[in-house]
Amino acid sequence: MGDNYQGDGIPVFLINGFLESGKTSFIQYTMNQEYFQTNGNTLLLLCEEGEKEYDPIELAKLHTTPIYMKDITDFQEEKLRKLADTYKPERILIEWNGMWNQDDLYGGPMSEAVLSEQQNREPKYTVSMPKEWFLYQVITIVDGSTLKMYLSNMRSFLGQMLRNAELCIVNRCDNLSNEEMIDYRRKLRAMGQNAMIMLEDKNGEIPQSALPEELPYDLNQEKIAIADTDYGTWFLDCMDNPERYLGKELSFTAMVLKRKNMPADEFIPGRMAMTCCAQDMSFLGFICKGDKDMLSAFSTRDWVKVTVKVALEEREEYHGVGPVLKLVDIVRTGEISEPVNF
Repeated sequence: MGDNYQGDGIPVFLINGFLESGKTSFIQYTMNQEYFQTNGNTLLLLCEEGEKEYDPIELAKLHTTPIYMKDITDFQEEKLRKLADTYKPERILIEWNGMWNQDDLYGGPMSEAVLSEQQNREPKYTVSMPKEWFLYQVITIVDGSTLKMYLSNMRSFLGQMLRNAELCIVNRCDNLSNEEMIDYRRKLRAMGQNAMIMLEDKNGEIPQSALPEELPYDLNQEKIAIADTDYGTWFLDCMDNPERYLGKELSFTAMVLKRKNMPADEFIPGRMAMTCCAQDMSFLGFICKGDKDMLSAFSTRDWVKVTVKVALEEREEYHGVGPVLKLVDIVRTGEISEPVNF
């Protein structure tokens, strides 16, 4: 977790994960690191009780006050502001309950998938943070030894944990095969497109280079045709390893997306992907630049076959440097009705 936040308001660090995933151990370790030390007060909001407990003496040394949040309804603006007025924190850490919906903390709607899995949907509640609180960092902790079960049975909850995550740590990977870890990394990356995925065993972080993914096309070729069934694999690999594709000519079929106020020489060719479930679809695509006169003939939802070259540019959409496609050719084509699956 970083501590170089700037600006007005109180930064909020939200730590996600299911029960016994290792959230408490991660928070305790991080708070004792020199880079995360602070002279100000820290408010630690605890949303569930696991096997591992916090040492009150250690928390006091770290100027940290734990507050137990018994229910998601405790996350209402007035209640949270009273806590801030009482303890005057410099920052806030939230150890979130993985079974609670958190979309409202971002100001977004609760997904239909999550709603359908909530057992007690009445009475309705409103979850919101005070306006002076701002979500600075979201970190998701995953237990690799139980991940298969959660992917099968609780995928929508896992998806909401990853949707806005900056970092996802998959611990306890000791008994997983390389094939399992590669598969899990791909699935988690699809659900958390902005998250760095880090896998760990008892010896610490497992280097990404130790888990190379076999690609369904030849990277040694200068011209690569991406098959419809391989679009998701290419998209995730290009996101993680764009340097592999620099200068190469790629062709694939995609749907046109033109966002409001987008420059006339830009669009996004992409595909809809089912990252969590049928109710939770994402559009996967990179920014593409081309001749504005050529692009004027195409509208959002048109299906096209594009030929592009990959470059790297600093873009606000990527919060830094990311892949930008340079259009070589574009022609109309038929629709692909099936979404990308991971």
